[in-house]
Amino acid sequence: MNLTQAWAWRPDIYDDFAALRTQLSGASALSKRELAVMVCAGASELRDAYCSLAWGRTLAKDGGAPLAAAILQGNVEADATPRELALARWARRVVADPNATTAADVQALRDAGLGGREIFEATVWVAFRQAFSTVNAALGVAPDAQLAAAAPTEVRAAVDYGRPPA
Repeated sequence: MNLTQAWAWRPDIYDDFAALRTQLSGASALSKRELAVMVCAGASELRDAYCSLAWGRTLAKDGGAPLAAAILQGNVEADATPRELALARWARRVVADPNATTAADVQALRDAGLGGREIFEATVWVAFRQAFSTVNAALGVAPDAQLAAAAPTEVRAAVDYGRPPA
């Protein structure tokens, strides 16, 4: 993977990121599909092609390529559950400007059926993924050509931002 070149300077930190990802997702009250929705929404808001392609592919396997493409494009009419749409909006808001989130934003999550723990986990997940994406983007890591080729056509078409695959 192209990202291993950037992280080769501190493989211990990469390993710690991977361990924390496993810890966050493994014991989460959120489903794997909900986690993928948030990564797709947050990565596309950040304009991170690498994570958008990788997680778009993951979401497409679980929810279909049209859903993954819609979430990547910020389509609020996506064929998703109310929880997924609320989580996608939350991920975009947290990535765009965490200081601009409001009590109404949190209430929208509650109205979609999320409890306090799930809201906390969603927020930590989005911030964690943003940190990982930021490191990769700042160091110029381009998506792997193989990753892009393996993504469904709809997902590749939706990711018209960020660094091109290399």
